Amino acid sequence: MLTDNSTLAPDGQPWRLLTLRNGAGMVVTLMDWGATLLSAQVPLNDGSLREALLGCAGPEQYPQQAAFLGASVGRYANRIADSRYTLSGEVVTLSPSQGVNQLHGGPEGFDKRRWQIVSHSDNSVLFALESSDGDQGFPGNLRATARYQLTDDNRISIEYRATVDKPCPVNMTNHVYFNLDGEQTDVRNHRLQIFAQQYLPVDETGIPRAGLKNVAGTSFDFRDAKAIAREFLSDADQRKTKGYDHAFLLSAAGDVQQPAAIVCSADGRLQLKVMTSAPALQFYSGNYLGGTPSRSGGTYADWQGLALESEFLPDSPNHPEWPQPDCILRPGAEYVSLTEYQFIAL
Repeated sequence: MLTDNSTLAPDGQPWRLLTLRNGAGMVVTLMDWGATLLSAQVPLNDGSLREALLGCAGPEQYPQQAAFLGASVGRYANRIADSRYTLSGEVVTLSPSQGVNQLHGGPEGFDKRRWQIVSHSDNSVLFALESSDGDQGFPGNLRATARYQLTDDNRISIEYRATVDKPCPVNMTNHVYFNLDGEQTDVRNHRLQIFAQQYLPVDETGIPRAGLKNVAGTSFDFRDAKAIAREFLSDADQRKTKGYDHAFLLSAAGDVQQPAAIVCSADGRLQLKVMTSAPALQFYSGNYLGGTPSRSGGTYADWQGLALESEFLPDSPNHPEWPQPDCILRPGAEYVSLTEYQFIAL
């Protein structure tokens, strides 16, 4: 179902909201601004619906928040150090959006654009976006699509595709935040499992200054499920970023048939499985969510939502040595990234 909201977006046109439903009773809401996931109401075993995503009270509040709630992020998700990279001997300078660094595609990234609704049905929608040569400093014209599909086994499937006419780093993701308790609770009481042997330490600005590090013997070892709170802020790598805000190199990188992560609500009634074709997951424990407009009409506090962003490792354009596919998309090739979030009532 497609509806126009009565308020107007920054481009002076109404927000366009879409509702997807499946045979199991799950309901997902999206909007064309930022190709954004607004809501996911998941049926529990007692027949009730539980809201599993963070969101604002209305679409007009999304431009007022800086947490990228549910938005499609691009051209390059995560950070690029000093807003520049070198390709084929040429330095490319980008538009900074977080201090000297570029975060999530620049100050006017894909999250701040109206995406075209190409097609939609009861359980899927296809969005499209064009980004011109020089947009946020990136070279070449880019065409992107985002396809959302709600399956009958309660999966939200998100597939990003892109093509370019000049070589350019492309790294798109959805910045959805989860709280599986359905309330404004502390997500550090969720249990989390991440299928990864290595993580990437970063400095206080979120930039990696050294290589990958083994999770064994550290607070970043989520190979066995544990409460996020168990070792929260217990080491210097976490304290630099006020909690977890780190990329994990996935053991099953590129295999969408294998789980990348599993999350369980504090009350044990709802589980989330994450599958992705991307090589890494950025686990962010919502360390700076405080003051973000909430669905209730108030605001969120720090640590009331967690993000598991499927992507290349941060600052990959400056680190071709890292063990992952090349993040540079070239003319004639297609970028494809598929991530599935499956909700399971327990």
